[in-house]
Amino acid sequence: MLNQQTLNRPASFSGIGLHSGNRVNMTILPAPANSGVRFRRVDLDGKPEIEARVENVSETNRSTTLAKGNVKIHTVEHVLAALAGYEIDNAIVELDANEPPIADGSSREFCKIITAAGIVPQGEKREHFTPTEPIEVRHGETVMTLFPDENFKITCTSADKQGRFTQFYSTEITPKTWEKELAHARTFCFYEEIEFLFKNGLIKGGSLENAVVIRDDAVLTTEPLRYREEFVRHKMLDIVGDLSLLGKPIRGHIVAVRPGHAANAELVKKIVGQINQPIRAQQTFAPPPAKDAPAPPPTAEGAMDIVELMKFLPHRPPFLLVDKIVKIDGMKIVGIKNVTMNEPYFLGHFPGQPIMPGVLQLEAIAQVSGVLLLKIVKAANQLAYFMAADNVKWRRPVVPGDVLVIECELTKARGKIGKAKAVCKVDGEIVSEAEVTFMLRDA
Repeated sequence: MLNQQTLNRPASFSGIGLHSGNRVNMTILPAPANSGVRFRRVDLDGKPEIEARVENVSETNRSTTLAKGNVKIHTVEHVLAALAGYEIDNAIVELDANEPPIADGSSREFCKIITAAGIVPQGEKREHFTPTEPIEVRHGETVMTLFPDENFKITCTSADKQGRFTQFYSTEITPKTWEKELAHARTFCFYEEIEFLFKNGLIKGGSLENAVVIRDDAVLTTEPLRYREEFVRHKMLDIVGDLSLLGKPIRGHIVAVRPGHAANAELVKKIVGQINQPIRAQQTFAPPPAKDAPAPPPTAEGAMDIVELMKFLPHRPPFLLVDKIVKIDGMKIVGIKNVTMNEPYFLGHFPGQPIMPGVLQLEAIAQVSGVLLLKIVKAANQLAYFMAADNVKWRRPVVPGDVLVIECELTKARGKIGKAKAVCKVDGEIVSEAEVTFMLRDA
């Protein structure tokens, strides 16, 4: 199918959530072309939505969790796999709880309601991603590699640390093979993991009705295994769901050894980085503008060049750590910092191996977040003072030549106090993140 697709009519299913144990009603709705897949929490005020994109992944412990501000959706991978397996590009998944129903631990029930609702083509063309070169992720004992290919294929090996039930399977993924070869594979866990999962508030809705339990060499289940290689096929089901967080179908061959949700998400982030490479190269090698050429117009609503930016920020070089604002969209803002060898701190941090200090990435987050608060409250003659930082994480070094993309979302703006959740990215990969608090004061 060359065109995008959506559902012909709404499709509904009710059950309990695997980890929360809560009763949940789910309805998958048709959506316009180019809108992608979104989750909508109808049980919360304003019915907030979270796009099914990798930048919204917040947790990957035993399942994939999406978050936006304080809103979360847990265990999204089985629903996403059903949509991606049938090549559905656009849909809204409405939920009245914080995770979809687990059903029988596979995607089988979701496939039933989708096929009953029907799938219809849309007018817009579907855009695929094909890697230009192999992409590899190593995460603990997990190795995942994506090779260029004309079709979408997965080759997978699954095993636990003791090597029990080591399984291998390989297949091309089409709507027909998805439904026949992967969709019915149920989630599974090892008996010795159950106590740990319960103590950590997980699998409250788990039972042999929706999971297979492995105890020593025995398999505990209410029915015979659906496939001889059911465990590795479920791992492949998870890969299909997690990789749909790219937002476009993949033409490539994935070879995975001991995959998991964390590595799946990391692979998507590396794919995003490869997608952004041509854009970055084009910007790097573009000729400089003519001397008398007019400044280009802002590229998006709320965009600000450095001259406009300095009207909002009191900081000046060398402590002005944002070069421009790309866009402001509601409670979100995106800023850019071009990291060059000319930065004065590289003289001492570190000679021979220049690395941008993590605290300066945190300062860049604070500056961009402050601009957003000042724009939202329309505060004249005010400055945003950095007050606190929580949940700060630095994931990898930032070096000369990197383009630091600072994405901030305002989660609280009450009076003169603002709070924001932010990430810094390079080539689509998160390099640092933090939650910051700041206060407006008279200039």
